[in-house]
Amino acid sequence: MRDVRNRKAVRGPAHRRPVVLCAGIGVVDFIFRVDGFPTLTTKSPAREFLITGGGCAANAAITIARLGGEARFAGPLGDDEHAKRVEEGLIEAGVHTGAITRVPGATTSVSGIFIDAAGERLLTTRRSHGLASARPRRPDRLLRNVDVLLADNHFPGYVVPICAAARARDLLVVLDIDKPAELNDPLFALGSHVIFSAEALRAATGIARLETALARAAEHCRGFVAVTDGEHGAFWRAGNARGHQAAYAVTAVDTLAAGDVFHAAFALALAESHGEDEAMRFASAAAALKCTRFGGIVGAPTRAEVEQLLKGQTAKRGAVSFTPRRRRDAP
Repeated sequence: MRDVRNRKAVRGPAHRRPVVLCAGIGVVDFIFRVDGFPTLTTKSPAREFLITGGGCAANAAITIARLGGEARFAGPLGDDEHAKRVEEGLIEAGVHTGAITRVPGATTSVSGIFIDAAGERLLTTRRSHGLASARPRRPDRLLRNVDVLLADNHFPGYVVPICAAARARDLLVVLDIDKPAELNDPLFALGSHVIFSAEALRAATGIARLETALARAAEHCRGFVAVTDGEHGAFWRAGNARGHQAAYAVTAVDTLAAGDVFHAAFALALAESHGEDEAMRFASAAAALKCTRFGGIVGAPTRAEVEQLLKGQTAKRGAVSFTPRRRRDAP
């Protein structure tokens, strides 16, 4: 597997926190915890209810901040009350929000989500209106002192210029392919690390078997390509190398935002100069812990919690546990 640790050092003070810019979508989630999903003829009382931020990039930024990295969020938001809630939630989590693009007259996406007793989810979304035309202001400036860019594909017109600027700077670009897209999508060529959800990969390739679908996707994605499949773990390919990262065994309470946590932890590990194998292990542990807690991104784990899970697992295998590394400047 290719080792990313030989890349040139970034500029900035020694031992500084790694910086990850998360570009893409932010939404508001209305989350209901129920014993069973409602049907057309029945009512299902909610045992818990909360309102929280959501969306791939926004959730990833919150996760990175909680895991000890410096997180920045860049994405289009409307000028409605929901946009204000997204931004306030990011700020409260310690995320830098100066790169948010407010679009006058536009609305922010809102999701209604039901979580059942098994941790599975049923959701409906009111899609944003007026945000697809948004473009980032001076993408190159957004990348100052950034170590890794993490972008989702919900607003391609917004994230493509940022990804192109990142590749021009020789930065690692992690793509969260959550929304179905064609394999010839120009965004894919800009990613150094492209990670699909199982649903998005099957939709893109028309192939049900994930390992076969991943091989097809690898023909269009240069570098590292992977797919996450919940409790079945994640499959990856990098050139002629390939492998599988098993999921950590946990009792699932809420799978909402687990994929976002996985992508965030993976990107942060790369920003800390860990190899991709270590990054996959770290991401898998972080996502597993998220699934043990209700509340979407509210349940994202801390660094200490992830480290504790990894130590317990690696002790059984006789391996070395994942430890954080700080970025250094070249002397």
